[in-house]
Amino acid sequence: MTLRVLIADDQELIRAGFRVLIDSAADMSTAGEAADGAAAVAAATRLRPDVVLMDIQMPTMDGIEATRRICAEPELAAVRVLILTTFGHDEYVFAALRAGASGFLLKDTRPADLLAAVRTVAAGESLLSPRVTSVLIERFVAEPAPSGPAVAAVERLTDREREVLALVARGRSNEELAADLVISPLTAKTHVSHIFTKLGARDRAQLVMLAYEAGLVHPGA
Repeated sequence: MTLRVLIADDQELIRAGFRVLIDSAADMSTAGEAADGAAAVAAATRLRPDVVLMDIQMPTMDGIEATRRICAEPELAAVRVLILTTFGHDEYVFAALRAGASGFLLKDTRPADLLAAVRTVAAGESLLSPRVTSVLIERFVAEPAPSGPAVAAVERLTDREREVLALVARGRSNEELAADLVISPLTAKTHVSHIFTKLGARDRAQLVMLAYEAGLVHPGA
């Protein structure tokens, strides 16, 4: 299957570079381009791409609001948003994850890693670059206390599901979950699927957010 990618960036030169890279991959093609957030939302609605490469700072509507609108639209539930940011934009990472982004990459990422990231988020996994992850953890450390809505949501889970969620928040894959809990990979996958349904999460990135916000796991634990 060919993955269709929408490129949203206000700089034409950057869009052109991403387009060449994406179209060079045997399993990808450029579905379209957008020069601002509003155009990105409209293009995502019209084209239904598999992945949107989303810049943050754009005119008319920024990438965070565009991500929020795309992820809030039920008809676009299958569309994944991969944020492309610079290290100077750390303050936006937390908000973009809350908006529903499935991953974050820095714009100095190697071309091969960018293509791998597109495949990862298209498969429903979350992806955070190491430097972005460190920033995210710092924000969690700064949070004063678990949030009420997150706590209430996580309390709907069974004890086993909370155990699984805590491991997901620590980056465990389904195979690693199975090994840690001494259960079959199919059972681990079933638990994760039930957690997605109960928490209404789009992907693992949102599960990580909820686990930290509910105080289920803590940075450095």
